Amino acid sequence: MGFYVYIIQSEIDKSYYKGYSEQPKIRLLQHNNGESRYTAKKRPWQLVYVEECNSKREALIREKVLKKYSHHQIETLVKSSKNILEELG
Repeated sequence: MGFYVYIIQSEIDKSYYKGYSEQPKIRLLQHNNGESRYTAKKRPWQLVYVEECNSKREALIREKVLKKYSHHQIETLVKSSKNILEELG
């Protein structure tokens, strides 16, 4: 099983949420089902970015870095070759 950082975007206000998960698609379902108190009020969410990391530690460090990114930096990252969203199917 892989370790991933992911970014979801609210369809309500276009804000971003960054997180870590071993199963980003299932985590998206949890966000959209209101299982996360922080994201429940901005549903529905769309998965816009997934990046695989070599370890849980690396993924958590990367998540912390992404949380400091500006809106513009996130938009650039979503369009980058680091985004493996399409590969997840």
